[in-house]
Amino acid sequence: MNLNAVDAKEAIEAVFRKDSGRILATLIRVAGGFDRAEEALQEAFAAALVAWSERGLPENPAAWITVAARRKLIDYSRAERTKRDKEDSIRYEMESRALPSPAEPVHMLLNSQSPEYDDRLRLMFTCCHPALNQESQIALTLRTLGGITTPEIAKAFLTSESTLAQRLVRAKRKIHEARIPYEIPPPHRLAERLAPLRAVLYLIFNEGYAASSGDSLVRRDLCAEAIRLARVLNDLLPDDAENLGLLALMLLHDSRRDARIQNAQLVILEEQDRSLWHREQIAEGIALLESALRRGPTGPYQLQAAIAGVHAEAITAAETDWRQIAALYATLYRLNPSPVVALNQAVSIAMSEGFAAGLSRLDELEASSELDGYYLLHAARADFLRRLGRTEEARVAYERALTLTVNPVEREFLKKRLAGLRQILG
Repeated sequence: MNLNAVDAKEAIEAVFRKDSGRILATLIRVAGGFDRAEEALQEAFAAALVAWSERGLPENPAAWITVAARRKLIDYSRAERTKRDKEDSIRYEMESRALPSPAEPVHMLLNSQSPEYDDRLRLMFTCCHPALNQESQIALTLRTLGGITTPEIAKAFLTSESTLAQRLVRAKRKIHEARIPYEIPPPHRLAERLAPLRAVLYLIFNEGYAASSGDSLVRRDLCAEAIRLARVLNDLLPDDAENLGLLALMLLHDSRRDARIQNAQLVILEEQDRSLWHREQIAEGIALLESALRRGPTGPYQLQAAIAGVHAEAITAAETDWRQIAALYATLYRLNPSPVVALNQAVSIAMSEGFAAGLSRLDELEASSELDGYYLLHAARADFLRRLGRTEEARVAYERALTLTVNPVEREFLKKRLAGLRQILG
């Protein structure tokens, strides 16, 4: 069945979101670099818009894109006769497989799921090379593997789009000029790559767990991808406690996914229907956390997983051990003194010691201006003020928070809070 241009574009966007990361990782391995791989992928998507509009959606859209992009790489190689060594390597890679025409039904042409042959993991380690600074490592991997746009990454970094775009360009240039290899590093070099790689995985998960754009708050494909890659990382390095802690943290958060959105509305943690939480994920997450803590030393991901575990084990919101959570955040802040950790610590203090105490902590954070553009700071402040009966101040804080988020689900939640306050104010 033929598609109109709008339907074809929507199908292409869906493939980009779900599969562009794994396709691009394979193309980079084949092409030996970012630029040709990205160009081939872009041309494949452009060709798909025409072909799918005329002939309908193929049986496997992602495989169609993969085949089309690989054929583009062969075309580039043929056009560059002076680079015959690259042409030969691409021809060997391509012609060693019986590639069907992109118009024909095909199966996914992706590599083995085993850690040794996982193109995405290879690409992550390449992006996390110590020659790059950590922000560039994380931004580049998110952009190439996560199907996450530059504006979405900029939000995760609390920075501007133009700054983030320049960072991506510099990172790719550095990889090219320094001839950084596309490989999983040998065992003696793994340690220097792990911290940024874990950060990458967690940022991918967070973008899925609280999407910065689109019509939904949760992008389950990204959460699932981050969890899958965290499992791959644990298979590769099974004795690393922080890798275990990271996977545990993701599973414990993801276990609440079905309770966070009801009737397209955001449901905050204390109001969630806990019967909707996925108990098998909670059990696996707790088991992984206990294993990680036994191995030691205790790191930031294990502490965050421990906090998530305290929430997960509370049968009702009222039974949550907020004092234990506040103590865990205090320990986490000593290891990672970031303003976001301080914000979460302030929330735990509000829940354990009273909202006035929590508000005092938020006032200190707000005075530093580090999180002035972070909507959750203002949303938390608004909530504390609302609970303290300081309605007019709460309204101002909610309005400020509303200006700082673009996600429709989050905006609707804030609007409902505002509407309730306006009724009180008359």
